[in-house]
Amino acid sequence: MNTLQPIKTVTGRAVFLPGNDIDTDRIIPARFLKCVTFDGLGEHLFRDERFTEEGTPKQHPLNEPRYLGATILLSGSNFGCGSSREHAPQALYRYGIRAIVTISVAEIFFGNSTTLGLPCVQASAGEIHRLARLVESDPTLKLTLDLEALTISFGDDSISVELPEDARKAFVTGRWDPIADLLEGTAETEVTAANLPYLSG
Repeated sequence: MNTLQPIKTVTGRAVFLPGNDIDTDRIIPARFLKCVTFDGLGEHLFRDERFTEEGTPKQHPLNEPRYLGATILLSGSNFGCGSSREHAPQALYRYGIRAIVTISVAEIFFGNSTTLGLPCVQASAGEIHRLARLVESDPTLKLTLDLEALTISFGDDSISVELPEDARKAFVTGRWDPIADLLEGTAETEVTAANLPYLSG
């Protein structure tokens, strides 16, 4: 029996964050990596781009009231590049983001996001900018990411997205965190360990 919930669809409002090569240091600045747990990282998401040193809000999509509560992030190419810190997807997830749609995503960021249950799918630049224009004109528009069909639907329309098959299967079967597999296999692990001479004595 799976210990994780399958993730087959993600439905929510979206926010567009323009730009390419948005790295993990921008997503969550290094000074916030001293945390013992990931709790509270969401409030520091894009901290230096969203606030001055005094804490005054800057002009930024995530600071716009019309995008408050958005759960799907749209962006450009090579999203999540830079260091391998897992704090970056943790900050996005704890802020409330439940899916990321980009032209391309950095490999390590993709892996860290997947094991967190945060799907990162790819779409063409044209389709992402089309979604961005729709969301800008109507911030209440809801998008539905279907990980089984690999589509994003909105109203009566939809676009196709890409996701590696192993990640897609992991999400829809509830196998997106390998730690869950280890926990689920505890009994089998104990049996195997008992038969290993260097462990059983």
